Amino acid sequence: MSECTHNCSSCSASCGDRKQENMRKEPHALSKIRRVYAVASGKGGVGKSTVTGQLAVLLKRRGYRVAVMDADITGPSIPKMFGVSELAGSSELGLHPGKSSGGIPIMSVNLLLQDETEPVIWRGPVIAGIVTQFWTEVIWGEIDYMFVDLPPGTGDVPLTVMQSLPLDGVIIVTSPQELVSMVVEKAVKMAEKLKVPIVGLIENMSYFECPDCGRRLHIFGEGKSEEAAKRHGLRFLGRVPIDPGLSEKCDRGEIESFEGGWLAPVADILEKL
Repeated sequence: MSECTHNCSSCSASCGDRKQENMRKEPHALSKIRRVYAVASGKGGVGKSTVTGQLAVLLKRRGYRVAVMDADITGPSIPKMFGVSELAGSSELGLHPGKSSGGIPIMSVNLLLQDETEPVIWRGPVIAGIVTQFWTEVIWGEIDYMFVDLPPGTGDVPLTVMQSLPLDGVIIVTSPQELVSMVVEKAVKMAEKLKVPIVGLIENMSYFECPDCGRRLHIFGEGKSEEAAKRHGLRFLGRVPIDPGLSEKCDRGEIESFEGGWLAPVADILEKL
């Protein structure tokens, strides 16, 4: 048997790589998406969606065409953060995403529900199928960067996204607690097993900076995320502080007006990849 070149188009073998490759779905015919990055975490409550939103806003400001897919079906927060409440449209061609005031296309289950507080009580395979439809049936148009906000953990939806979408990489978000960092390593190992490139780790809610004296207070203790990144040979993308101003902007649906630049180095990396 000849050595694998990882080019399935020139090979007839039925190996694990080919099976994974065959699960990839094509986007809608009227969509052209150049880069796709998933934002993941091992557990909830680490601010994964706010990281997703900030990255989308930063790259939009740099002149790129950016879109956000909210794949957290049971806990969607992206539309609220961007102030998008109008239901997604549809036509004979497919589904049309909502748009933020700044022109960012957004698709979320909340844009398909008449009442955004209505709980989504569906089983895993149905939820995973909805996420696949967001990729194959939504008319995204010309997009330079799409960010996929994953639900926490390593269940059906993260598995579906990593196997079905042509991800250029995954960004792992953690918080300072050692327990959280341990759980997040599960997400890292999942991406490694599915051969999805990992852009790096971001430690969110790393500290609070006193507005009076500038002192940094580590409310959740000194973070262990950089150590976890080193253990896996991954890039540590930096620490993001707790900022009440960001929370207020997200609650009002005004994340696009937030000026914090802590994730600018991450945006730089994404531009260079």
